[in-house]
Amino acid sequence: MKLLVTGAAGFIGANFVHYWHSANPGDTLVALDSLTYAGNKHNLAAALGEPWFTFVEGSINDQALVEKLLKEHAIDTLVHFAAESHVDRSITGPDAFIDTNINGTHTLLKAAKACWLSDDATRNNLFHHVSTDEVYGTLGADDPAFSETTPYAPNSPYAASKASSDHLVRAYHHTYGLRVTTSNCSNNYGPFQFPEKLLPLCMLNILGGKSLPIYGDGSQIRDWLFVDDHNRGIERVIKAGRAGETYNVGGHNEWRNIDVVNLLCELFDARFAADPDLARRFPDSPCATGQSAKSLITFVTDRPGHDTRYAIDATKISDELGFAPSETFDTGLAKTVDWYLGNEAWWRAILDGSYRA
Repeated sequence: MKLLVTGAAGFIGANFVHYWHSANPGDTLVALDSLTYAGNKHNLAAALGEPWFTFVEGSINDQALVEKLLKEHAIDTLVHFAAESHVDRSITGPDAFIDTNINGTHTLLKAAKACWLSDDATRNNLFHHVSTDEVYGTLGADDPAFSETTPYAPNSPYAASKASSDHLVRAYHHTYGLRVTTSNCSNNYGPFQFPEKLLPLCMLNILGGKSLPIYGDGSQIRDWLFVDDHNRGIERVIKAGRAGETYNVGGHNEWRNIDVVNLLCELFDARFAADPDLARRFPDSPCATGQSAKSLITFVTDRPGHDTRYAIDATKISDELGFAPSETFDTGLAKTVDWYLGNEAWWRAILDGSYRA
């Protein structure tokens, strides 16, 4: 296969590149990323210069560039991760979310239609769109989990922009016959996640002795999915999913935010107790003096329109495609903590801005 991966220098996109090559070493990948604040070319360092990999800095809103890549590299599968994804940023600056998530997706669809649906083109190419569970809105404590038939009810500008992109992908399939699939995932975590999201933010704040800000009382519930479990799910959809269909990818792993942070603190307490060198490396952490990281927890004013609960019903992808997560939250979170402890240079470069150089 020959894949074009958009947003490939971001958190999930970079993990997807590494996962896909490991699982499918005979395939070639072209990465397209505009390297905005969360795009980090260093996430792809292991792939750069390899014969199976090409990196292109550019925008998904550049239709001529996308068409050029589709043609020159004979792309048969486009995997679309590129998105503005931080809810807080969408509240203070929604314009970027409209431009990237809606207009950018539409530009990609137009390019795919132009290259793949012409009279002399093969029509077996696939446009896979990566979306989110946030398009479904929020759940009450006793509501059934989101399924593929749950009505859309986005509550933030981010969620609304992703919902719009989902509808455009569906429309290009039903109107023009473009082969598409969509996956809606729950909260991802793992290596390379930009430290504005809950888990990496808290990890780095624990190491730096900074407060762990928890919105409201921390009772918001999320379904957590290790990033490579997500990528395994996407692989199953790409290889065996039905065209025009949506598949929800979840971790069967609902946790309250406060409980997630408490578990994370306990992991760091244990790591520092087991490895005295961590106190030398991170002297500002309360763990360095035998205190619990939980002492850093601080409750802050809840954000506007904060959804109460997300949960994914992954029955469809399980029954049709045989997918199930391989990581528990304990194993996945432990891997994530160990990755951040072992890749200090990576996140230090983000904190001081030198990763942009």
